[in-house]
Amino acid sequence: MTSPPAIILGLDPGLGTTGWGVIAVEGNRLRHVANGQIKTEPSMVLPRRLANLHAALYDVIRQQQPDGAAVEEVLGNSNAQSTLKLGQARGVVLLSAAQAGLVVGEYHPSIVKKATVGTGGADKKQVQAMVGHLLPGVKLTGPDAADALAVAITHAHHLASARAMQRRVGAV
Repeated sequence: MTSPPAIILGLDPGLGTTGWGVIAVEGNRLRHVANGQIKTEPSMVLPRRLANLHAALYDVIRQQQPDGAAVEEVLGNSNAQSTLKLGQARGVVLLSAAQAGLVVGEYHPSIVKKATVGTGGADKKQVQAMVGHLLPGVKLTGPDAADALAVAITHAHHLASARAMQRRVGAV
């Protein structure tokens, strides 16, 4: 008897655009379920943008019913204001997943690139190409959705490695 597929929600936080992607993990197989991008209106005040992001994420989680989530970590940049706003959006992403009772994995962008492309220095086009290769037939809604699917794929690989390690340790 096979167990039902695990559903993983990958999230690429951003204040302007947050990418999301859902995959099903069935043994060693990965299958695309859905992906999208949540956009906030730059002309709105920050609290309203964050509230809209939270509400949209709530809808995605409610519709997709994931078993777990994975979020990309934030890289700082030379503009402190932009980094702070990105961090606030990431906080909303983490809060939304936690409120839904999901266990959340967090991954540095270089780990995501290494897990999907094979090198931590890959560019966005390489990540998109490998997401398409690993999830045949996927129709990406944009680059942020591709990054979110890459985060979900990374999480699936890390979970599989952890399970394999537990089996080996249990066999000793």
